[in-house]
Amino acid sequence: MTPDEFHQGPGRGGDDELREEVHPTDCSEFRLRVFEYIDAEMDEGDCDRIKAHLDACSPCMTEYERDLVLKALVRRSCACQPAPRTLRMQIMAQITTFEVREEPADRE
Repeated sequence: MTPDEFHQGPGRGGDDELREEVHPTDCSEFRLRVFEYIDAEMDEGDCDRIKAHLDACSPCMTEYERDLVLKALVRRSCACQPAPRTLRMQIMAQITTFEVREEPADRE
């Protein structure tokens, strides 16, 4: 299987079962978790799966390299200027806020 066949995703050609066995991480998971990987916020197993995927998938490797450059550019451009106080407060409020939902009881 070529990286392009893998990149097509499930149901678009090739044997999905073989694809899962060879590459347990698909492109959509990579895209969702790329910044966790870049920031070393993954456990070792997830990190190994993402690295194996990058080694086999050139489109995702290109995206990863682009995101590294973007992150470095933002860091370099914004390093001397702290985030506004109101923005920091909003972010902290979002991080510490959670929503509790009560599921309605089944009515018979």
